[in-house]
Formats: sequence, structure tokens, C-alpha cells
Amino acid sequence: MALTSQGISLRSPPAGPRGQGGRRSSSSVPAAAAAVTRGWGQPHAGQALSISSARYESAARPWRGGASSSAIRAAASTGAQPGGDPVPAEPRIELPAVFTLFSEAAKTGAAFFIASSGAAFLLSSFGGFGGGGGDDKSSGDWDAHGLPVNMTVPLTKLSGLKRYKLSELKFFDRAASGGGAYTGPEDSFFEMVTLQPGGVYTKSQLLKELETLVSCGMFERVDLEVKPKPDNTIGLTVSFVESVWSAAKQFKCINVGLMSQSGQVDFDQDMTEREKMDYLRKQERDYQQRVRGAKPCILPESVRGEVLGMMKKQEKVSARMLQKIRDHVQKWYHNEGFVCAQVVNFGNLNTNEVVCEVVEGDITKVEYQFQDKLGNIVEGNTQLPIIDRELPQQLRPGHIFNIGAGKQALKNINSLALFSNIEVNPRPDETKEGGIVVEIKLKELEPKSAEVSTEWSIVPGREGRPTLASIQPGGTVSFEHRNIYGLNRSIVGSVTSSNLLNPQDDLSFKLEYVHPYLDGVDDRSKNRTFKTSCFNTRKLSPVFVAGPNMDEAPPVWIDRVGFKANITESFTRQSKFTYGLVVEEITTRDETNSICTHGSRAMPSGGLSMDGPPTTLSGTGVDRMAFLQANITRDNTEFVNGAIIGDRYIFQLDQGLGIGSKNPFFNRHQLTLTKFINLNKQEKGAGQPLPAVLVLHGHYAGCVGDLPSYDAFALGGPYSVRGFSNGELGASRNILELATELRIPVRNTHVYAFAEHGTDLGSSKDVKGNPTEFFRRVGHGSSYGVGVKLGLVRGEYIVDHNAGTGTIFFRFGERF
Repeated sequence: MALTSQGISLRSPPAGPRGQGGRRSSSSVPAAAAAVTRGWGQPHAGQALSISSARYESAARPWRGGASSSAIRAAASTGAQPGGDPVPAEPRIELPAVFTLFSEAAKTGAAFFIASSGAAFLLSSFGGFGGGGGDDKSSGDWDAHGLPVNMTVPLTKLSGLKRYKLSELKFFDRAASGGGAYTGPEDSFFEMVTLQPGGVYTKSQLLKELETLVSCGMFERVDLEVKPKPDNTIGLTVSFVESVWSAAKQFKCINVGLMSQSGQVDFDQDMTEREKMDYLRKQERDYQQRVRGAKPCILPESVRGEVLGMMKKQEKVSARMLQKIRDHVQKWYHNEGFVCAQVVNFGNLNTNEVVCEVVEGDITKVEYQFQDKLGNIVEGNTQLPIIDRELPQQLRPGHIFNIGAGKQALKNINSLALFSNIEVNPRPDETKEGGIVVEIKLKELEPKSAEVSTEWSIVPGREGRPTLASIQPGGTVSFEHRNIYGLNRSIVGSVTSSNLLNPQDDLSFKLEYVHPYLDGVDDRSKNRTFKTSCFNTRKLSPVFVAGPNMDEAPPVWIDRVGFKANITESFTRQSKFTYGLVVEEITTRDETNSICTHGSRAMPSGGLSMDGPPTTLSGTGVDRMAFLQANITRDNTEFVNGAIIGDRYIFQLDQGLGIGSKNPFFNRHQLTLTKFINLNKQEKGAGQPLPAVLVLHGHYAGCVGDLPSYDAFALGGPYSVRGFSNGELGASRNILELATELRIPVRNTHVYAFAEHGTDLGSSKDVKGNPTEFFRRVGHGSSYGVGVKLGLVRGEYIVDHNAGTGTIFFRFGERF
């Protein structure tokens, strides 16, 4: 994430009347140019040169602080929640590439504003203040100069009652070869002035501008030359000789963030020469002690070596070279996300070693603020330790503020699903110069919500036309009470039926209680969440379905009612381990809602064969069992410009306890491996194109011990082997599925080709009643095809390799 400085200018507040002998020996220079104040000709050895990045513009309230102030506003995207409450979605954060800095004296500050609505950051910059002290481009009236045109006149000839419009601004380097030369806009000195062509200025503003240039220490000599124009505007030429110092062979970088800024040297007019020398020596000793007491900066040795290389290329240290050093150092900090870091001083000029003083942006404290929907400060319901534990270590006091840590904090807090809006605002610490206060502003979601959703099923009718399956609506009634006692505990419930007008036929429900921080909120060494739920679900079994070469078999529905309790332990953000107990009753039913003990199929005579595989382990149509369940997930995937990249590994284990119908004792295990490879190494960033992706996928499942038919592993389906319906290839004790997919970016979406294969490894016969053979399925199959992503929809043409036929499918969501 590279941040580059734009419109950097160099300024320093006026030190005193021009021509006075007691000029300040340490001045502050905001921005693109390095500045030095010099007392009597050349600065004394050890004297500090103050610089900082800034665009000098008028600002009503410039702040004082040794570190930069930046603001990251991240308003999490919101969606629909039961009851109309917004739900924080995972924000997609993109960092802008340009920022503007402002400065005042040695107290430098960078300010930028980043806002997000779940999509991308927007940037607006705040200006600094200039030596001129007025508007750079005034839209007000201006006066005719009343002076002889095309003749250079001194500033003193201008009237203090008039407002002059500036039409031309040039820089003239007197020390350039050939008796001097004009410099172009690429010269960094152009960034030092607040004056701009088209602006309207008074005589006092122009004098103050000159005074600032004189006192900044960048120039041996500097003057403003006025040239009246025939159109009653004026042109200005900044005539200068650049300051230079003796060559240096060493470079040192120190962090002065929480130290008081270098003081300015003021000489009493009544001091003797000896007293002035003694005073300067004391200032030298104080400065050397300051250097020894400062913390080392985090600038790597490789960058320091690059700076030394820049210094060795020139015979002397010049103001322009210090500008380049400052830009180079700050570029590294900003590219690495340390956006509050600023170079504020160069010291030890005219010695063998140049000292670069950096305010890196040390975090001094973190503050939380809850707001209502109107932005008023209120007392929050959420306990602060719940939020505080989500902060990355790098966003805590004692660390240097990093934009990446701010973005990570936004994601972590957003994952709590407790807030509709989140802001992370770094600002200068008013009590500790150079410190950064991280201010986190939060708007809480309503704790209670409810929702009713309805749906109608559409099935093929006559001549393939879509027809409503029933005029009676299905749907779900759900409710949620989140953040109980402010500890992120929640109760969630839902009731679902395919016929809301008469729901007793197929009513299903789920009630879940979630209790995070099982080991206590303050114990950050562990992150365990307890969940318990009771449920009643109904699903169509993919085991008792007909093969491609026989008539459709009567469906078998699997009802499960029971209780589940588990603990999820998060090792990292990417890895978690879940273990618990499941107790359930399983009932198999036919389409009339009667208990079904065996699968059936249609006979050539039109009747039904009822001697199919048993639907349950007990043979009665009802099973009861208890088993332990564990799941290990490691998910390193991330979105790169909208595409998933990374690895995902899932291992699940179900261990029967011998409790229940026929004392079931079994071990079911599944392993899923998926890898998303960024083929063209596309970098992540705003406006970057989608990467080309290769997906490799493998899934193995097996069972040892008792295996009820309804728990056999089904082959075929949109998430097994595409091109086949659910269970069309078989139901077995062991399965192996392999898939690969190549995704090519085309016009902000992906077109892709894929191939998949699934096999029962010859284990279908080991399932009681052999459902695969009974329903005339082959137990293996392959498919291949092409597709395109259309938003959330996948359009695919798939070839069934077993039959050699192709079909077009439309699916929602991702395959992997």
C-alpha cells in the first residue's frame, strides 16, 4: 500500500525582522524542502534543521503536535437485519494513494480523512497554514497597481491599501552556472511558497511571505522582485541563492516522537560575542544529549544505506539534497503504512554526520466513544473489554500507528456484528507532544429484532413452463436478541414451514444460545465460544433417489430433532477447533408424512417395490443416537480484487458412543482441501484487475462401523460432481471427489472451465441394502464444462461424461 506525498511545500514561521543579527538558529520547515535557520552566515555544527512535509494552505485551526494527525473513518456497510436493523458486513477496504500534509513550525502534522461505506475509502485533505497568512486564491475584487509596467520595483513601493492580483510567479537561482537561471515547477522550492498565480494579496501578505523565506534558512540570500504588468496584475520573481553545508559521510535516524521538539535559539541583543558563543556551545551539548536520549527509529538499514548513497554522490550537503532525503525516508514510512510518521528535523549539519529526526506516531492511548443514530455521544451497552480484545497489538499504546493495523481493527470489530457504524480516528495527543490517540467511534445495532419472510416454490409445469407448486406460502419467522448484558451473548431462533397457513405438517425450528469468551473476557490467551441449540429439521434424502436410467423414485424425507452443544476454540483468525456432543432422533418419512421403513422404486407394472434398502439402522423408521463431533478448520483465503485466493482445509470427525437404537458405534470422517492459486500474481489494490485463478479441490469421506442409510455419503450434485442431481451417482461408505477449475478475468468478471470426478471407491455395496445398486446408479462419474459469473449467479454449460450429453445450469453462490 504505497502512499505518496503530493503538493509538498516548505515553509517556516517568521523568525524576526529581516536584517537583525539575532536570527533564530533552529527553525521549522514544513514539507518538501529541507529548511535550516542559520545565525550569522552559516549554522553552527550540531545545529538542527527542522523540516516536515506540508502543503501550505490557509487553515482556520492548525493543530500543534509533534506527530501527524490522520483520520480513518470506516463506516461498515450495512444490510438488512430482522426488524430492519442494519447488519455490518465485511468491509472491503481500499487505501487511497495520495495524502496532503500540513505543518506549523517544528510541530508537524499530517491530516487526511478516509471514509468507507463497506466498499472503498474516499480521501479529502486538510491544508496547512502559510507564511502569507491569507487566501491563496481570492475570488474577491482586486486593484490596479498604478505602477510603471515591465519594470522591476521593490515591495516597499506597493501600496498598503491595495489588493494585488498575482499573474506570474518565477524562481531565479543566482548560483546556477552562467550567471543564474530560472528554475521550472519541478524545482522543490516552488512548493515552499503559498503564493499562487491568480491569487489576490496585500502588501503585508507579500512582506510576510518574504520574511518567512528569509528566516527559513534554506537560502544564503532571497528576495521578491515585483514586475507590474500592462493588465494591472503583477508578476513576482523569487531570486535566491541556495544554502549548502560541508559534506557528511554518516547518517543517523532517531525517533523523537514523545520528546519535546527542538527549541529555537534566541539571542539577546545585549549579548557579547563571547556570551553568544557560550550559549551556542550549551545548545550543542543539549542537542547531543537529546540525540543520545532518543529512541532509534524503525527505518531499516537498507534504506539508510540508500540515503548514504545519495549523500556520497554530492560533494556538499545542500537544502535540495535534504529535501530528497526527507522524501525518501518518509516514502518508506508511508509505503509501510506508518502514515503518521514525519521527518521534523535535520541536525548536526556541517559535521561528519547528519541526524534525521522522525516523529513516527507513537500511540499513547485508545479511547472509545458510543454514538446514537444522530451522532450524539451516549452510554454504550457493549462492555469495553469486548471491543478492546479485538484490537491488533500494533494498535495499542507503545506501538507506532499503522494504517494496516487500523484496517485490521475495523475488520475485527466489524466481525462482532454488534455495530452499524465503526470509525477509527487517530488524532494528536494534546497531553503528550508527538503522541497519537486512537479514537474508536461506534454505533450499536438494536439488541432485539424479528423478521418474517415468505416464499413460493416454482416447479416445471406443462410444456416446461414455470408454475407455482402451491398457492400456499412457505416462509420463516425469526427473532434475535444480541449482545445480552453487553457481553456479545445472543439468543437466535427461527421457525420454518412450507405452509405458513397450516404449519403443523412440516414445522421445523431452531433455537440457539451463543456464549463467547468462555474463559472470561480478560483472558486473551484463549478464545473459546460455547454454543447450545435445540432443533427440528427436515431435508430430502439424496440416498433414496433413482438413477438416470429408471423412473423417479418416491422421495424419502429425513426429520431430525435433538440437542447439540459444542465449544469452538479459535487459535488464530484463520484456525479454529470445534468439539461437542449431539443427541438426536431421526425419523424417515414418505411424501404423505408417514413413517417410512424402506426405500421404494417404481415397477414396470406401475406399482411400487417396497423391498428397498432400510431407511434406518433400527429398521423401524426411527433411530435415536448420541455421538461426539469435532471439526478443525484452517482458512487462509482472502479476497484479492474480488476473487478468493488462498487455502482452505477442513477435517470433521463424528464418533458414535454406542448409545441409542441398536447401540450405534461408528467413526465418520471427512477431509476437504481447496486451494485457490493466483496464477498471474496480481497485486491487491483499488482499481486493480481480477487475478487469474486456478482452483484445486479434493474431498474424501469415509465411515467405519455402523452406518445408517440416511448418513451414507451421496455422490453427485452442484457441490459434489456438477452436471448430476443430488445423489444421482450413488450412496456409499467411502467417497473421493476431485475437481479443478481455471478462472480467467474478462471485463470485471470471471469466465472459467472446469472438470470434476467422483467415485465411491467400490464401497457402495457396504451400505446396508446397497441403495446404489437398488436405484440403478453407477457409483462414479465425471463432468466438465465452462461457465461465467454474473454477479451472484453462475451460468454453466456442463457435459455429463457418463452419458455424453450437455446441459445448461444456473446456480447461486460459489461452488467451492
